Amino acid sequence: MSVASLRRAAKESVSGLPREFWWLWTSTLVNRLGAFVLTFLALYLTTQRGFSAAYAGLVASLIGLGGVIASLLGGVLADRLGRRPTLLGAQLATSATVASLAFVRDPAAIAVTGFVLGLASNASRPAIQAMMADIVRPEDRVRAFSLNYWAINLGFAVSSAYAGFLVARSYTLGFLVEAGMTLACACLVFVKVKESRPGAVTPVTGAPAPTVTLATVLRDGRFMLMVGLSFLVAVVFTQSSVGLPIVMGADGLSSSDVGLVAAVNGVVIVALQIPLTRFIERRDPGRLLTVSSLLIGYGFALTAFAGSVGAYAMTVVVWTLGEMVNAPTQSGLVARLAPAEGRGRYQGVYSTSWSAATLVAPLAGGWVIDAAGAGWLWAGCALLGTVTAGGYWGLMRGLEGRGASEAAGASGTVGAAEVAGAAEVRAVAPLGERREAAH
Repeated sequence: MSVASLRRAAKESVSGLPREFWWLWTSTLVNRLGAFVLTFLALYLTTQRGFSAAYAGLVASLIGLGGVIASLLGGVLADRLGRRPTLLGAQLATSATVASLAFVRDPAAIAVTGFVLGLASNASRPAIQAMMADIVRPEDRVRAFSLNYWAINLGFAVSSAYAGFLVARSYTLGFLVEAGMTLACACLVFVKVKESRPGAVTPVTGAPAPTVTLATVLRDGRFMLMVGLSFLVAVVFTQSSVGLPIVMGADGLSSSDVGLVAAVNGVVIVALQIPLTRFIERRDPGRLLTVSSLLIGYGFALTAFAGSVGAYAMTVVVWTLGEMVNAPTQSGLVARLAPAEGRGRYQGVYSTSWSAATLVAPLAGGWVIDAAGAGWLWAGCALLGTVTAGGYWGLMRGLEGRGASEAAGASGTVGAAEVAGAAEVRAVAPLGERREAAH
């Protein structure tokens, strides 16, 4: 592909999205540029504070537990209070909590602070995802979620490059820098990001919008099937930080080798996410989710045949390609299934699939390796990838029939936003979809 073609592809990938989206995108980038404390928290607790590995694992589990609760709580608040206040509150709480970690010393206080950090840092996800679905047209949402996913990984790649040097000088300085970056993100949201929550009245009929509760979400069988499939994908994907490092260490590879292989994931995403977005944007989501599940499952299964740094890196490339297709497509499907008045709750329930996987996958991966060997872990990844691919194929059957109602709900959302006084929404036109990011 020529330089001119690449330039044209990049321009087409970023054109046509509303200004509000780019401010939200910028806030995501700023946030991820400073999000590195969790990466070094276990190392900080064991080497700097002298706690045991078991205690560090407990704190990590409490952070994960806080994330599960926050996913649901953040979704409810995003629908009830609004996307903007929920996002601001979560970011301010995260900034304060990270800063406090620099100074707490008591083991119980650190554990409680970790739990609060899990609550605060994850409560913003449903609000961000719902806001993107509010302000971006349905036909552009997969592209918007893909660009947001790219920002997350770009920020993480940059922060990873300097964070190691920063915490080597001072962990306290590292905590405070992250707190400052999160606070800057909150300031950006406060100044530039407007509320996008649909109004309480449906503009087409003038009737009150239907009430959506968590029970409504849980009774939505098609959506909950998607959440279950997302959980299976997340369990496989989480082996990148559990099973993969353990197996590489057992093969005699060093921690620097593990870090180098892990870096391949971020490099591939930063380099290829935008060009890949143009490829997946207009394609059938059912096929994309099916193929991406197979790439993720069998990409990890190929680890059974790796033995060198280069071979492990190639397996990472395979499942990373699956991740790059799955994440924005699945986020778009969530927004497609969620009614406008319940986007926050739907996004919150969806986010729990990844939060729950971070609790289950480490235990499951370690148990399988100890009890049966790494080969069975990678075979299990292939099996879960196959089951998930079949599940997505079944999920998407008949979904086309919901297209008319989506269009109606999308136009209704724009009308509600206009009634609420969001003048800039006129440039956004219709609406309807989103992504998880998160993870």
